[in-house]
Amino acid sequence: MRVHLCAVGRMRSGPERTLVDDYLTRFDRTGRALALGPATEHEVEDRKGGGMEAEAELLSRAIPAGALICILDERGRVMSSPDFAEQLARWRDGGRQDVAMVIGGADGLAPALRQRADFAISFGAMVWPHMLVRVMVAEQLYRAASILAGSPYHRV
Repeated sequence: MRVHLCAVGRMRSGPERTLVDDYLTRFDRTGRALALGPATEHEVEDRKGGGMEAEAELLSRAIPAGALICILDERGRVMSSPDFAEQLARWRDGGRQDVAMVIGGADGLAPALRQRADFAISFGAMVWPHMLVRVMVAEQLYRAASILAGSPYHRV
C-alpha cells in the first residue's frame, strides 16, 4: 500500500526536512516486507493567496485517484501508536492501494476537503505547526511499520 504525504508548504532544508527524510526512509525500509510503502511526499503551495479553498484544490489534485483520504485535523480521532499501526494494516489488508495523509496549511483544511475525508486523525487538543505535523506523521508511519514488524523501536 503506497502512502502519500500530501501537505501544504514547501519544506526547505533544515532540521524538519532532515527528520522527515530520515523517518520516511526508515518507513520505506521497514514497510517494504509488510507491503507498506513506498511513501511519497506531495507538496503544494498557493502562490496566489486564495486561502484554505485554494489550498484544498491543490491538495485534491495531489491526492491520487481512488486513494483513501486521511486528514490530520484537531477534530479528528486521537489514537495510540499501536491503534494507528492496526488501522494502517486494516487499510492494507482491505485492499487499499493508496492512502493519502493530508496536512493543511497554517489555517487548517477547508471544510469541503474535511468532509471528503475517509478518516481524520488528531495529535491532541493542541494545535501544531503544519511543518512539525509532517515530521510527526512521518515518525508515526515509521513507528507503525516497526510495531507491525515486531521491532523493539516502539516501547510501551
